[in-house]
Amino acid sequence: MTVRETALETALETEAGLDPGAGWRRASGAGIAAWARAAAPLAEAAVATPAEPWRCGGTWFVGLDALDNDTRGTVGATDFPWDEVGLAPTALHRAQVSVVRPGYPQPSPDETEAGFRFRLNRDSAHLDGLIAEGPEKRRRVVEPHRWIIGLPLNAADAGASPLVVWEGSHEIMRAGLLAALQGVPEADWGAVDITEAYQKARKRVFAECARVELPGVPGEAVVLHRLLVHGVAPWAKGARAAGEGRMVAYFRPVMGSVGAWLLAP
Repeated sequence: MTVRETALETALETEAGLDPGAGWRRASGAGIAAWARAAAPLAEAAVATPAEPWRCGGTWFVGLDALDNDTRGTVGATDFPWDEVGLAPTALHRAQVSVVRPGYPQPSPDETEAGFRFRLNRDSAHLDGLIAEGPEKRRRVVEPHRWIIGLPLNAADAGASPLVVWEGSHEIMRAGLLAALQGVPEADWGAVDITEAYQKARKRVFAECARVELPGVPGEAVVLHRLLVHGVAPWAKGARAAGEGRMVAYFRPVMGSVGAWLLAP
């Protein structure tokens, strides 16, 4: 599949209704609230019997593929609220259930000192879809996502490690990565080491883009452009959340190609 052959892929952000200058938007409604109520007990069960250890000194449950939804996003008898979130239905993976506890982040043996400082001071800002491989952590585009959506599943204070985005960062990241891929056939883009280009573009994002915290409550959803730099803020002193900690379900369906991921609007 090439970008030129996939007209549907090029309409992604028209479907998502994103402000091109910001790269994110909120949605809310009764259907989103109903879905969160249905998903919350399943998410809590996954956290109670984790298939993986908590990270960051026991303050972050990554929860990849932890929610027992079907490919339509249905949980139990509750349909995914496609109309309210403003997205065209597409096949979904099992949602990530990301849970953060008070004290996040803490140092841990599986993270370098530099990595911990970046998590603490830069919210572990990253671009989804890039996989760091080998001891040198070289990055390639392995998972070209269509969009990212987060749906809060429980009540939490605004300072309870909210999602953080850098507004407009998607266009800086696009330009930086495309520059690094000049002269490479589009079909081979996923094989190219883009580590330096990614780091250079992210540095520019920190210098030029507004950092915005996006706390949320059940009944809301936040939709992100697939190229938007984002992360998680440290837990603010005195912030509280219900249950195990601040809990959000995330979906990131994969799209057709790395070319479409970079070139579609």
